[in-house]
Amino acid sequence: MTTVVAHAATAALLAALLPARRGTGWTVGPAGYGIRPNAAMSRISNGRHALVVVEQAGLVEVYADRPDDFPVTPDAVVHQSDPEPAAALAARILRSVLPMLDNEAAVRTAADKGPGQVLTDKAADLTEIGFALVDHGAHPAPVQRHDGPGLEWTANSGGDWGLYAHGTAGNFHLDYWGPLSGLYGLLQLVLAPADGHASTDVGSGFTRLLTDRFPQLRPVTADWTNTVCAEIGLGADLLLAAAPLLV
Repeated sequence: MTTVVAHAATAALLAALLPARRGTGWTVGPAGYGIRPNAAMSRISNGRHALVVVEQAGLVEVYADRPDDFPVTPDAVVHQSDPEPAAALAARILRSVLPMLDNEAAVRTAADKGPGQVLTDKAADLTEIGFALVDHGAHPAPVQRHDGPGLEWTANSGGDWGLYAHGTAGNFHLDYWGPLSGLYGLLQLVLAPADGHASTDVGSGFTRLLTDRFPQLRPVTADWTNTVCAEIGLGADLLLAAAPLLV
């Protein structure tokens, strides 16, 4: 059955917070089937992936809408009373839901057309991410490594970034080497909030600054410098959303 779109404002806010892919943004429409009885439901899609937004009993739930697969467990949940429920949902979707769907799509592509097609598709995504970086003032240079294509650039902080499309999974490998402060903006998107955190006096001043801002990280010893290296696996959607933070 087809459900009536209700409380579409939440779905519209969520759709506006997710980046476009290949020039196609997220749009809101009716959910094609009911997940919870008498719940307000909407479906958002960018033509590549689709999500069903369900509002009921003070919760906003998001389910990945897969072909021929009725969703049972929500992929992301927030309380409607949260200060910014759409923003909280968008962060979770970018961190985990869309990368999961990209990985599933990569598995299907590898099975149907071979792993070479997966790398070709990722190279196209890499080009799109590169243009987004250029739009925000970066100067990424294409590189070709033995395991696939990549981009490398230097941020205004002096840190060096490398983004690589190797492998047959749907995500990308983002490398960083430079000042600790150059990671702050990205980590706000990559790390989930840590509820109930209390500051500690472990480590040096700069490590306390890092772990107080991002308590999911463990303190490093006081004899480290403030030059760090990092390697993070990220999905294309989060990278597009994070482009302003990587320059």
